[in-house]
Amino acid sequence: MTSDTPRPALTRDRIVDAAVALIEREGADALSMRRVAAELDVAVMSLYNHVPNKTALLEGVAEHIVAGLDLQDDPAAPWQDGARALVRAFRKVAHDNPRCMTIVFTHKIDSAAGLRPMERALALADAAGFDGGTAVRIMRALLAYAIGAQMREFGMEKMLGHLAETGAKSWNHLDPVAFRHVIAYGPELAAHDPETDFEFGLDLLIAALEALPRRGAEGPGSGTG
Repeated sequence: MTSDTPRPALTRDRIVDAAVALIEREGADALSMRRVAAELDVAVMSLYNHVPNKTALLEGVAEHIVAGLDLQDDPAAPWQDGARALVRAFRKVAHDNPRCMTIVFTHKIDSAAGLRPMERALALADAAGFDGGTAVRIMRALLAYAIGAQMREFGMEKMLGHLAETGAKSWNHLDPVAFRHVIAYGPELAAHDPETDFEFGLDLLIAALEALPRRGAEGPGSGTG
């Protein structure tokens, strides 16, 4: 930036964006107010006019990531399609911001932006005709699968990622009697296909939710999304 180029105004959004970029580049442990100030080429004290402390900054990062969810879908589509779209949107955000997801999982998000996925899930369940208690449990199940699938995928990649390279040799040291299924299904275990695994689990979840009882025509809620 040349000396005659005006410096962009320092805002909370710019600070959060810089924090997100830093976390994705170097990990959450690298984040500090001083590092963010250096990223923006400003004095560290100037950050506190917009973000009171590091905890507030981390909450801003979590809010920013969740606000990036693409919740645009066809309101006339079946609720099952909307539920799938919601979970897939979370998956995409997690893939786009893998290191920031640890912040999402460990910090509160009580802003309007942070509550949008919850509102969307509740609206879908209401539109499907589920009562209030069931709608809340459906919302929790959808979000739990969205979060759990990502944690499982990252964990399985670390635990079993080597199988794609070692293949059948991975099982040579096993007792063929004690581990006959692992050995028999070895090729399938070695074929790491997270996208298929994700969609398979999502189909199971939606099928289970479809089987739940619905409220009667005179029950609470309008049944509209």
